[in-house]
Amino acid sequence: MVNSLLENINNPTDLRKLTPQQLKVLAKELRKYIITVIATKEGHLGASLGVVELTIALHYIFDTPNDLLVWDVGHQAYAHKILTERKNQFYTNRQLGGISGFPKRSESIYDAFGVGHSSTSISAALGMAIASNLKGDTKKQHIAIIGDASIASGMAFEALNHAGVSKANLLIILNDNAIGIDPSVGALKQYLTKVKKDKKSVNNNIISALNFDYSGPIDGHDIDKLLSELNRLKNITGPKFLHIITTKGKGLRQAEENQVVYHAPGKFNPKTGDIIPKTISNYTKYQDVFGKTLVELAKQNDKITAITPAMLSGSSLTYMMDAFPNRTFDVGIAEQHAVTLAAGMATQGLIPFCTIYSTFIQRAYDQIIHDVALQNLPVVFCLDRAGLVGQDGATHHGVFDLAFLRCIPNLIVFAPRNEIALRNILYTAQLGLQQPIAIRYPRGKGVLSNWQLPFNKIEIGKGICLQKGKKLAILSIGTIANNVTEAIEQSNKSVEIGHYDMQFVKPLDTKLLTHIFKNYSTLITIEDGVTKGGFGSAILEFAAKNNYKNKIELMGIRDTFIEQGTVEELQKICQLDAASIKNKIDELLLL
Repeated sequence: MVNSLLENINNPTDLRKLTPQQLKVLAKELRKYIITVIATKEGHLGASLGVVELTIALHYIFDTPNDLLVWDVGHQAYAHKILTERKNQFYTNRQLGGISGFPKRSESIYDAFGVGHSSTSISAALGMAIASNLKGDTKKQHIAIIGDASIASGMAFEALNHAGVSKANLLIILNDNAIGIDPSVGALKQYLTKVKKDKKSVNNNIISALNFDYSGPIDGHDIDKLLSELNRLKNITGPKFLHIITTKGKGLRQAEENQVVYHAPGKFNPKTGDIIPKTISNYTKYQDVFGKTLVELAKQNDKITAITPAMLSGSSLTYMMDAFPNRTFDVGIAEQHAVTLAAGMATQGLIPFCTIYSTFIQRAYDQIIHDVALQNLPVVFCLDRAGLVGQDGATHHGVFDLAFLRCIPNLIVFAPRNEIALRNILYTAQLGLQQPIAIRYPRGKGVLSNWQLPFNKIEIGKGICLQKGKKLAILSIGTIANNVTEAIEQSNKSVEIGHYDMQFVKPLDTKLLTHIFKNYSTLITIEDGVTKGGFGSAILEFAAKNNYKNKIELMGIRDTFIEQGTVEELQKICQLDAASIKNKIDELLLL
């Protein structure tokens, strides 16, 4: 940044000293800085490159942080962070102890609202605007920046419906680039495409019909137009809506041409844009095991369908879409709809595999209870990214699913220890289960080089003894079992230790548990989820019900939110790594 404009800008006050012509130079410098840092540190690249001019214009025209900016999802907030006193910390983005990859209220006064999941910006900004009205502050500005994929979500429509009849001083900016992580889908996307081509229809569009002062669409990379329009809208009261057209990945050729890959490309060459190849692994990602297995099963069973809320590539349902496009449904960012859509299919004899990240299934909790479990419909929930997911941090860790799912009647809850167990439970789920099942599996690679073996049916509610012992029994659920195995191998008292993969959080294998409680004086339960109400709690409930007095130690995520870091770093912090488990084993065997 030698002799650059960006070098001398630490906050929006510095930014506002520049001329409009200098802002265009700044945009180029800001893009280069983002590319340079993300090339080595990794992160969400394309979305932030697409809103560089918009970010500059917003902080130039509005009096931030007094005026409030709410970024939807937060993938596009890197330029915002750099311009708001975090330029020198940006290299720590998404790293352990560094700044968050998403806007976060505790991190900066410029982050008006914490985000990570989509479609929350309009509701939050409207709430802020209503609060300003009640305080008599009519000059404060409230701006929500939302993408064309996020605005299709039900929550965003609910907020638009309310905002349109309010007197709130609210500006909604639609960042329309025709893509979220995957290309946007649905009728609204088709409508926005039509509006972009036929600007004569702007006065009769959906947004205008909801009582918004609509303007656009305008070029979101033209700073002069942005400054002019934002300055005009700043002086208009009531709900306003600005439609801008941007290019995701703007300024990096490969990111523009391959927007799905360059959403979060990993490490790449900052000069050429070419992705740096990763070391070839002998192991397959769990989502690929899922995606390939589902296609294999779908070839044998024409009742199988697949549903995802805008996570087609992330969930590896691209395999299913390629093989069976008529039986694969990307419903957009609409988790609630995805679940009830699956319920409707199940009533008609289909076998829907509803595939949603663990952290996003939280958004459809009522539908799981009311539309699926209450009616005992055999929907197969495939919860990708379960457990600690790494550098996306607190908004994305899938650590609550075991706790909030196991309390739901009729719902089977299963966590595979490895890829073969995942394959076999997927096979079992389509053999005619008469109730819903949730299968949760982690992000990242598995542990087996050869997992494509013939299918075997899994007995529902059946645990597995991995190793017999004498004094101490470890009960694990899911892939955390691999850390347990490593810890036992490191212990010089391994013969004293029994290890049991319980497989099912619900129903529990009560026969196996009875055996364990009668043969071991001490038990450890281990899960990569919260201990409050989770797997360990289920074991404590079993012990209390049957009046067992064994010593039981719970290991898992404690009652706190876990921030960003690599999975290995976070497991160590949460004492779920092999070394921490070994220490706990040694401690308990000394008692």
